Amino acid sequence: MSQYHYSSLSLGPDCIRLLRLMPHKNESTERTEIQCELFEYSLHNPGKGTHLYEALSYTWGGSDKPRSISIDKQNLDVTENLHAALLRLRDRSLERVLWIDAICINQENLKEQGQQVRLMAKIYSKATRVLVWLGETAENSDTALERMRIAADNGSPDSLDDKTIQQAILALLQRPWFQRIWVLQEVAAARHILIMCGSTGIDGYAFCLGVNCFYEARRDLESSTRSITYLIRGATFRPKHAMSWPGRASLDIRPLGELIDMFHTHEATKPVDKVYALLGMSSDDPSTAGLLPDYEVPWEKLFKDLVKFLLYKQVYVKTWGDEERAVIKGKGCILGQVLSVESDDRHKVNIIFKNMSEHLGCKREWHPLWTLQASVKHIREGDILCILQGAPKPMIIRPCKDYFTIVRIAAFPESKLTKSGDIEWSKLLRSITVFPHDFLLIWNWDSSLEKLQDLGEYEAMIRTNNWMLEHSETELGSHLDKATRTWNVAMIFDDLEEYEKA
Repeated sequence: MSQYHYSSLSLGPDCIRLLRLMPHKNESTERTEIQCELFEYSLHNPGKGTHLYEALSYTWGGSDKPRSISIDKQNLDVTENLHAALLRLRDRSLERVLWIDAICINQENLKEQGQQVRLMAKIYSKATRVLVWLGETAENSDTALERMRIAADNGSPDSLDDKTIQQAILALLQRPWFQRIWVLQEVAAARHILIMCGSTGIDGYAFCLGVNCFYEARRDLESSTRSITYLIRGATFRPKHAMSWPGRASLDIRPLGELIDMFHTHEATKPVDKVYALLGMSSDDPSTAGLLPDYEVPWEKLFKDLVKFLLYKQVYVKTWGDEERAVIKGKGCILGQVLSVESDDRHKVNIIFKNMSEHLGCKREWHPLWTLQASVKHIREGDILCILQGAPKPMIIRPCKDYFTIVRIAAFPESKLTKSGDIEWSKLLRSITVFPHDFLLIWNWDSSLEKLQDLGEYEAMIRTNNWMLEHSETELGSHLDKATRTWNVAMIFDDLEEYEKA
């Protein structure tokens, strides 16, 4: 049998392919041939809510494709995990219409990839249901899902007290699906979600309730799935349509900078997908900055364009190849310092503002409580709130010898008013016109480094310092020598009245 050959899409900008999974009367086994058809379909129908297809959310499970399916009597190679999902999804009597990225997008055509990725928020929001495939049954996963369903129904963690059940739930929540960045948009866009593991299924909202009950029973554990359950739970209440920007669709959940702060340590096969996977949830329009999905753009350029979009076009940015780190240099102003942090689903950050009496119309020091959405990097006491010249939002940074690391690139309170109740934060920030300090910043997306920071500040600092040393004599040394960098940091601490550190 010959290999499947894709034809070009022809029905317009909202055109996609859908997969028709043909029924099989007998029980599905690994040796049973999976027969399918592909057909074009247009999502362009302004008055229509859902369309009669289901969208699959899953992990590829690697680049190897040892299995094959039959499409229009031709072979198409697929991954082991996708093959297993199709066997579970196939009905004995009825055809099933699905959207699956690995099949419905021609993965050999980079231009088509970019065009289809721009539609993914719309694809998942228009589906009647999103099917989350966690993989085959293993380590008592079926029992774990059933106990979670019972806990959700009772509103109590009592059914999860057994240690064996808790281990099964932990194993389930550590499956690769929960770590992938693309699944965030897929569940955020969904109208209805079914979580599947082997032959067992559970409603998405019930799954979230069950996860919450589990962490009530095990308060000693930090939720590793908070970002996923936040989006699944929120999907129930969000408007079930994607906003249309030129050339793309978006769910309009949060600004891009906040989404990146929250999710950049999630995994992706290609670094560019750590940006493209979040565009469909962004309330910004990044098209003017050249951030629309384009798989012919190298990561080094995309990362630089992203920084300039989040901060301002004239900021100095240096990136290297496929590394998920950037050096940023710019003029800025110190706003204040973190006094304390309370963390749960959100971060409640107590900040002491300094040198802002003329803007605040009050005493020199002021201690507002900012509520920020939880992110992958933990804010700590002593972190610094600053704003770069031209940037729309402040950032939170952390001193590290003669430079600073970025903890949050977009820090903005959920409440709008200052203490006096008559000034909006955005207006207050726009009133700042003096930017006396030179900042040398490192923005590092390395998730392993963040784990090291949790385990030991010293080890994390050593790793970052080694990387800085590697590049200091070439790039960093060209515009700031070590003595100048040290002096700039000392002046910043002096502004904060941290005389001992200065």
